[in-house]
Amino acid sequence: MSWTMSWTEVLGFATGALCVWLVARQHVANWPIGIANNVFFIVLFAQSGLYADAGLQIVFIALAAYGWWSWTHGGGPGSTEALPVRRTTRTEWAALAAAGAVGVLGLTLLLDAATDSTVPFWDALTTGLSLAATYGQCRKLVESWWLWIAADLVYVPLYAYKGLYPDLGPVRRLPRALRRRTARLAARAARAGDPYRWCADGGGARA
Repeated sequence: MSWTMSWTEVLGFATGALCVWLVARQHVANWPIGIANNVFFIVLFAQSGLYADAGLQIVFIALAAYGWWSWTHGGGPGSTEALPVRRTTRTEWAALAAAGAVGVLGLTLLLDAATDSTVPFWDALTTGLSLAATYGQCRKLVESWWLWIAADLVYVPLYAYKGLYPDLGPVRRLPRALRRRTARLAARAARAGDPYRWCADGGGARA
């Protein structure tokens, strides 16, 4: 099977891989690199008929601005301390699950009625998972990595169906491997009661 890889795809995948590597090292530069990645994917997804994913990039840009501020100010007004890594609370899980279910249902109905999308539910599902994972990334929640992995499990067959085959190659596998390793390190550190231990164990230094 052959395909033509555009510069939009090349730059999108490259900035995406770099962004995930920077996130794994807790480097604040992941946010501007991520914004560049979002711009490339707005074009790519719109051309592929993945309208929810295209619109999602605009939301990602807004969340990136929030995440950038949150990582550098600890999430508090006037604070200059770095935001600590922590586990997701039960209340946060319940809120994310409820918001995700409502969002996926609403977006599925919208895409089915207002666009020519051939995969409205799967497009909406990846959108919901990605938004939840990005919120977790903004707040440095350990479980955000597992949400990204769950999104990947849907994205891979979805992209194959849409003919975005480069996203199934080495560039795609690199971020997923980084996510799995970082999730293991972060979970181990959280269990040990030291949320930053994972940096010294291989996750990378804080920005």
